[in-house]
Amino acid sequence: MNGFFPIFKRELLAYFRSPVAYVFIIIFLAANAGCTFFLGNFFNSQQASLEIFFLFHPWLYLFLIPAVGMRLWAEERRTGTGELLLTLPVRLTTTVFAKFFAAWLFIGISLLLTFPMILTVNYLGSPDNGPMITGYLGSFLMAGSYLAIASFTSALTKNQVISFILSVNICLVLVLLGWGVLSDSLNAVFPVWISDLVSQFSFTTHFDAIRRGVVDLRDLIYFVSIIVIVLMLNVVVLESHKASWFKPIFHFMLI
Repeated sequence: MNGFFPIFKRELLAYFRSPVAYVFIIIFLAANAGCTFFLGNFFNSQQASLEIFFLFHPWLYLFLIPAVGMRLWAEERRTGTGELLLTLPVRLTTTVFAKFFAAWLFIGISLLLTFPMILTVNYLGSPDNGPMITGYLGSFLMAGSYLAIASFTSALTKNQVISFILSVNICLVLVLLGWGVLSDSLNAVFPVWISDLVSQFSFTTHFDAIRRGVVDLRDLIYFVSIIVIVLMLNVVVLESHKASWFKPIFHFMLI
């Protein structure tokens, strides 16, 4: 992993050197608070837990995470800095993972800034903090899965809007696969085992168990597998685009 930390540091600091990071954090915190207190009627639930808080995360991440990930490679291609990045004496796999982990840590920092929710719940009652901790763990892993998909779609195009739309649609499908309405529809047509199999590919299926305090190794493996597999696909896409990225440079040298 030689060269990982310099790229990781460069990418992470780049977020906080622009106002985009602070705008994202403000929107992220405001959206979480709005969904929890207004849409979720937190105070009327009479529950000293963060179950309502985590309930909205699959839907919030559907738009917020692709907004972070859409620039990872599309911006590099648009500005031409991708050529310079790929000429560094660092393996492409290392570069992909370094950029991903920098963006993931940035999202993790945004998630940690919601800690007043924990203080609020503990002030209002005597909750079980175990499910809260596992909920944050599951939310962070799910955010990484969303981000990996957004990074992959960002590598497919230099247009950030197209990358955003693609990642939103892919993530939406993975959310809806575990949705009760879809499962009921599949049960009406196919055997139950097919419906259960399809739901196992859903973000919500694996996240729901973790946010309730049940940490199953299969759920952890699911999110980690999504991240690793999609990032390796990201590497494959970038390898296939390398030649086209360097064509303008070779053309200039020949002239």
